[in-house]
Amino acid sequence: MTKEESATEVAVTVLSFGFKFGLPADAGWVVDARMVRNPFWVPELRSFTGLDAAVRDYVLADEAARELIDHTHSLMSWSSRRYGERGRDNLSFAVGCTGGRHRSVVIVEALAERLRADGIAVSVTHRDVDVLDPRL
Repeated sequence: MTKEESATEVAVTVLSFGFKFGLPADAGWVVDARMVRNPFWVPELRSFTGLDAAVRDYVLADEAARELIDHTHSLMSWSSRRYGERGRDNLSFAVGCTGGRHRSVVIVEALAERLRADGIAVSVTHRDVDVLDPRL
């Protein structure tokens, strides 16, 4: 049996959250997406979430978002292989932005899509996507 054949299959959980509501207690890795331009400050996008196409397109048009996705995807792929080699069966990544409704949601969805294309089992949770900002 080769090393790859004996590796444990790792289930990856990717979670979006808002830093203003606190860090997720069970996150193994935390990624900060607050360097990506914020759709909250675009009045016509503010009430939408990262699950809406207009917000997704706005966020992904930012080079910083695309670079963050690329780098995080590489880290997640590498980590999941190494965790599996060590017999660990789950790995959790949390991606945060200020409120957890826009940037982190888009990035988590993009990461999940890439990981699934790699054949990795992924579950997605958007912890704060439905928490409305009182300024809306």
